[in-house]
Amino acid sequence: MKCPKCDTINPDDSKFCKECAAPLTKVKGVSFTVTLKAPKAGFSKGTVIAGKYKIIEEIGRGGMAVVYKAEDTRLKRIVALKFLSAELTQNKEAKQRFIQEAQAAAALDHPNICTVHEVDEADEQTFIAMSYIEGKSLKDKLRDGPLDVEEAREIALQVAEGLKEAHEKGIVHRDIKPANIMLTDRSIAKITDFGLAKLSGGADLTKASTIMGTVAYMSPEQAKGEEVDHRSDIWSLGAMVYEMLSGERPFKKDQEHALIYSILSEDPITISKIRKDIPSHIEVVIEKSLEKEASNRYQKIQELITDLEQSVPLIFPKAEKSIVVLPFEDMSPNKDQEYFSDGLTEEIISDLSSIQSLRVISRTSAMMLKGTKKSMKTIGRELDVQYVLEGSVRTAGNKLRITAQLIDASSDAHLWAEKYNGTLDDVFDIQENVSRSIVAALKLKLSADEDKKISERPITDIRAYECYLKALHEAWTFTPEGLEKASQYLRNGLKIIGENVLFYEGLATVNLWYVAGGIKLEQNLLDEAKAYVRKIFTMDPENAGGHYILGMTAYKVGDYKTALKQCKKTYLLDPNHTMNLAGLIIMYSESGRLSIATQFAKRLLEIDPLNPYGDSMHGWKLVMEGRFEDAILAHKRTVEQEPQSIFYRFCYGQSLAYNNQVEEACSVFEEIRQSVDINSSFYGIVSFYKYSLLGRKKKR
Repeated sequence: MKCPKCDTINPDDSKFCKECAAPLTKVKGVSFTVTLKAPKAGFSKGTVIAGKYKIIEEIGRGGMAVVYKAEDTRLKRIVALKFLSAELTQNKEAKQRFIQEAQAAAALDHPNICTVHEVDEADEQTFIAMSYIEGKSLKDKLRDGPLDVEEAREIALQVAEGLKEAHEKGIVHRDIKPANIMLTDRSIAKITDFGLAKLSGGADLTKASTIMGTVAYMSPEQAKGEEVDHRSDIWSLGAMVYEMLSGERPFKKDQEHALIYSILSEDPITISKIRKDIPSHIEVVIEKSLEKEASNRYQKIQELITDLEQSVPLIFPKAEKSIVVLPFEDMSPNKDQEYFSDGLTEEIISDLSSIQSLRVISRTSAMMLKGTKKSMKTIGRELDVQYVLEGSVRTAGNKLRITAQLIDASSDAHLWAEKYNGTLDDVFDIQENVSRSIVAALKLKLSADEDKKISERPITDIRAYECYLKALHEAWTFTPEGLEKASQYLRNGLKIIGENVLFYEGLATVNLWYVAGGIKLEQNLLDEAKAYVRKIFTMDPENAGGHYILGMTAYKVGDYKTALKQCKKTYLLDPNHTMNLAGLIIMYSESGRLSIATQFAKRLLEIDPLNPYGDSMHGWKLVMEGRFEDAILAHKRTVEQEPQSIFYRFCYGQSLAYNNQVEEACSVFEEIRQSVDINSSFYGIVSFYKYSLLGRKKKR
């Protein structure tokens, strides 16, 4: 027997090591894993498997299988083909385990689990066809050393979300380790290799008292060859988080016997002693996950997720009161001051939105009520708000008159009304007076920061302010012509006022919208947007808009780690930034963090209920959850509200496709094809979707 402390060989009946006197413990009734020889060379480049998979190259091999990169020549996609090694093909148990892997993974549909397309046989060899993941394994990534805390936490949460899906379907993975976690180029973690998975109600192919898995990440019960459940996966995840943060495994003996003894009998070094910057709540997560008794660990993976999410901005303070600011009506003789009245509306919304105790309906939803004939009670009920502010603007030359009145939506009672007369130069004072009058009428208490925000005057020159308001008015059209005019107004404003945060933010946003809308796709637009942000940060390092722009420019070039970091920063600075909320919904949904995406979606719908984009984001999240029929209804609403929007129609078509409504989806995609330029990116995208769906239908 080898000593677990000093590796000295002792007689089998020894109780203590003859060299260091360490106690010797036999692990009773356990047989250890046998390492199989790697498969022999298999298929050469160009070989066609099962009539459709064309081998590109071998990408990995191990004791049980060899994996190839291949092209699915029918569906025109790259896949990974995993073949059971030739020497195991005739082994009934090994083959059954291999097929069980396919069954386990195919039963799961989650962004953090590698997708299995099919299991088949070719040339008397069994194989699994699965998604090919561009990226590298977590094991390869860790060769460069420990990860920063935020990146490690994000990976751990994604893996936990994938395991949650598996556990809820009655599947225990039993071999969670860095080598079985793939990281895509979009920083999305995907669990692979369900070869040891145990299916609820299915055959357990693990022999009694046999250790299966990778010892370094095994739970004590797994190391002893005992029956395991989902809590064993929780242990393995805890061991993996420990390694991501420390660069070391929690149990790191070289010999298998010694390693098992360490897992069963020793405690790992407290991670904060290895690395000082580990947050205490993450240290607690690791320690609780690595409890030797399964009953002392997290009993459900959701409990671990909740604790690990402590540093994620998820708290949405419940506002005591709520209000919508209706678009101020342009009462000018020539009806040519719409940009001015809209701008005043937006500025008051911005002022009030800085007050945490007040929920304010966003500009986009408010503007959809322009010219509405709905009663105050109806507006209050539909938006779930208590108060409505309405008003009008009248200009004649340099003269200005503004009226405003605050209404209790439930009773239609006027709580406060005021008329303001002055000149255009007085607009900043009037705007502040209106905001403060609402605060007084609603008996709201302002913090020092909230009071400062209402008093701020980012633009002091009325001529520059007029340029800014006209730019906003044009930009919100989201048309090429509107964005071009907006850009010119903003440049004119800069000539008048000099360097200014709002104007630089506006120019950066216009560039971003050009790219996001597919109007202009030049890389220099994103580079220019980032240059504007650098100027913003020299004047205001904590500017929420600047962080949002950095986040979305990073997202557009595939840097999802930076994108998420910047958008989370934006949220902390401005929790009411609706476009940022939409970005967070997309990023958390894509990475499988649906519980967080749901909370951001809820927040977006609370403050922007009439914006079709909110319904679109909600529908997109429903697709990620597999709730395709609900997603169809959500996307259908967006199309009804904005029938000309290509983006909303595309999302609707996607949800139909996911629900296997092939004919309806193809019809939507064809309508889009007919309405866009043949050289546009959308033409190519919808064409791909349409003909892929038709090919799938033909195959059936």
